[in-house]
Amino acid sequence: MPSDTDRSTTHRPPRRSVGLALAATTAVISGFAVFINGYGVRAWEGVASATTYTTVKNAVAAVVLSLIAVALTRSGSREGLRRPEGAHQWIGVAAVAVIGGAIPFALFFEGFARATSSQAAFIHKTLVVWVVILAIVFLRERIGWLHVAAVGLLVWGQATLLGGFGGLSIGSGEFMMLGATLLWAAEVVVAKKLLSAVSPMTLAVARMAGGAALLIGYGIVSGASVSLEALGATHVLWVLLTGGVLAAYVGTWYSALARAQAVDVTAVLVGGALITAALNVGVRGLAVPPVAGLVLVGCGVALAGAALVARHGMWSTR
Repeated sequence: MPSDTDRSTTHRPPRRSVGLALAATTAVISGFAVFINGYGVRAWEGVASATTYTTVKNAVAAVVLSLIAVALTRSGSREGLRRPEGAHQWIGVAAVAVIGGAIPFALFFEGFARATSSQAAFIHKTLVVWVVILAIVFLRERIGWLHVAAVGLLVWGQATLLGGFGGLSIGSGEFMMLGATLLWAAEVVVAKKLLSAVSPMTLAVARMAGGAALLIGYGIVSGASVSLEALGATHVLWVLLTGGVLAAYVGTWYSALARAQAVDVTAVLVGGALITAALNVGVRGLAVPPVAGLVLVGCGVALAGAALVARHGMWSTR
């Protein structure tokens, strides 16, 4: 007769399959986030700068994540807040706040205000390329031919959706977004190392709360302001919506990263481009993007999932 421990192990959700499912959920949220943030940034034009909008939105996300974290902690969940131990972990958590929750957000949304949503989506989705490079060097993650093929298809598909690499104009906005993407890639490596000892929710709160505090400090020093006379209910609704979506994105992203390889979850994240494309067509009434691009991205995401299964087995609980 199996012991309680055996039954607990039997019914425990497979770790890496859960990680893959969470990564897929994050991809859906990401696709929606890229779409609505285009509206959010432009709705705040004339009221505040893109950086100020980002700061307010991130503060909303920090509050949402903090409330969820406190609830989980009080319920005794292992996913609740966990105090970092030692100088090494504290430095890592602080680094995540700076290179994950502060500087890249300011860069990305200042750049976003100067570029199109399709270009923003492409540049952000090159995250997988930089993560692959950093994960091999610093995380010692093993990359197989399925990973290489998946990344190739994902980049090719994203470029096709944009109309080819020739359709990508390089200006100040694009350079700012690329800088943000490189910092987020570095954050993935730091976060992956920390998540072996720090809970995903702890890191999510640190990233958004610490990042928001730094952005607020930057706004004060730079003299950023909000035109209170022009601020209305519509502006408040936009930051509440985008802040809530960001909280969902960060929470599921770190939970996925804690359970599977950085390369795997980042590759699956690119699938968000399909959601953005569908929203652009269905809501904004834009022309259907190149079908070949959609197929290439879809195949790339499928290969990324196949790579995870081939390496670890879908039902591995390790």
